[in-house]
Amino acid sequence: MSIKVAIVGAGLIGPRHAKSVISNPSTELTGLVDPMPAGEATSRELNTNYYPTVTSLLSSPNRPDAAIVCTPNHTHVEVAKELLAGGVHVLLEKPVSDTLETGRSLLEYANAPERAHLKLLVGHHRRFNPYVRATKSILDSGSLGRPIAVNGLWTLYKPDAYFAPPTDWRASNERGGGVIPINLVHDIDLMHHLFGPIVRVTAEQILPQRPSPPHNADEGAALTLRFASGVVGSFLVCDATPSPHNFETGTGENPLIPRSTTGGDSDFYRIFGSDASLSVPDLTRWSYDGRAEKSWNHPLTVDRISLPDEAAPFDLQLAHFVDVIRGTAEPSCTGEEGLRALVVCEAVQRAMRSGQPVDIDVDLLTR
Repeated sequence: MSIKVAIVGAGLIGPRHAKSVISNPSTELTGLVDPMPAGEATSRELNTNYYPTVTSLLSSPNRPDAAIVCTPNHTHVEVAKELLAGGVHVLLEKPVSDTLETGRSLLEYANAPERAHLKLLVGHHRRFNPYVRATKSILDSGSLGRPIAVNGLWTLYKPDAYFAPPTDWRASNERGGGVIPINLVHDIDLMHHLFGPIVRVTAEQILPQRPSPPHNADEGAALTLRFASGVVGSFLVCDATPSPHNFETGTGENPLIPRSTTGGDSDFYRIFGSDASLSVPDLTRWSYDGRAEKSWNHPLTVDRISLPDEAAPFDLQLAHFVDVIRGTAEPSCTGEEGLRALVVCEAVQRAMRSGQPVDIDVDLLTR
């Protein structure tokens, strides 16, 4: 029996999710919710029912089993709570919320005993990217030995048009803009996915390149990270420099950002283990396998690792959501994991302002 799924939010991401729902044989697109006039036109294009509010959706004959929430960040908690109260499973686009306090309130609400049968997942879809899945498999296999350290990059250049109205909020820290909550949150989630919780950060802010006013949003920082596992890392994030070293250019995931033409000049993660190291996304493994001894006096052995497949991350994320609802899989990115990424981003911003290390409690409900 197919699972009835509604999309809440008809912006850029909503229709992408809708197409995944339509193409999945286990799901049926039952409606699109959006209060804006364009929402009704989008619902016609998708050949589905239109609703101006979540309330009207829940009271309709097409009440869904599950919903994917793609609304602005500051509305995430309110919308998710209304759906959960209506007995609907929720896949919530990242980030969980625009504040830690409201994010924690959603977790408490979702974890209440009367809603224990409902699932809340967070849409960090990059966990399903083939390059990430390959990297996770290599780490889990022990091929690198014990993970020791990671170096990461997310560096590129955003044009003036990116900050133009109606998305001029991106230029303001007070309105949720800046490279930390918009972009770094993706990489923080992937660091958690690969290495476990981050428990300490330091951050040095880069020199600002854009005029202030109108810009006062963070443009980047150099970070150091410590994980609960003992792994340490460094990360450079900057949205004001021409560079191929970022997830989008390296993987070609975002059709609006051209992919690297050579494939080997846009590495964005380097992972170091006791037995081998790995660069991503070229998936090159460096070791002394087959040599007389593990020593810098010997040439390195170079292995190229193949991708598992080219499946679309949004399609795999939806299939995973279906499996979680049916009880055949454990959630990859729970509400707790979604909030964990937000907690670290907030700690990065505090470290940038204070110039001091910030420790992070692994208990997310600690205030």
